[in-house]
Amino acid sequence: MDKISIGQNFFIPMPVVLVGTQLNGKANFMAVGWCARVNGNPPMIACGIANNHYTPQGMTTTKTFSVNIPSSDLLEKTDYCGIVSGAKTDKSGIFDVFYGSLKTAPMIKECPVTLECRLVQTVSLPTHGLYIGEIIGTYADGSVIKDGKPDFPAIDPLFLTMPDNRYWTLGKHAGDAWSAGKKLIKGK
Repeated sequence: MDKISIGQNFFIPMPVVLVGTQLNGKANFMAVGWCARVNGNPPMIACGIANNHYTPQGMTTTKTFSVNIPSSDLLEKTDYCGIVSGAKTDKSGIFDVFYGSLKTAPMIKECPVTLECRLVQTVSLPTHGLYIGEIIGTYADGSVIKDGKPDFPAIDPLFLTMPDNRYWTLGKHAGDAWSAGKKLIKGK
């Protein structure tokens, strides 16, 4: 099938997370779709956040933040955290909050998985900042761990697609990484 040019659209499905920060002594959460693992050891994660948002102030002030993975039953609260600014609205009471060893990275009890991060680097880009954090602690509900590993259907994460601006949930298992392609290796 022939390819057609469609411009510079975003066609990469993205996991939706809630980034938690502490601002003026209060927990604040923002929905973020641009977040990915960026280093193995030490484990690091990066979140791209538009320069005009309030959340980065907390990240750069405390040098900490959290990445919370909401399940689909938190869709309304997650979307709310993405459309209402913490600069104008107190979002500290939306979720039950807990803290880990860093003491200034608020995490969400209702989220099946949360990551506690120490800010290690900020990269300034034309419209966004890339906030890179070392994962200091990971917390998960026992119900989403199976044989010592994350059970992603049980986590029920949300994904964002653009430019249609829609949320999606995880689909069916399609194959195993670092295994499905082995039959194409010559000599095997």
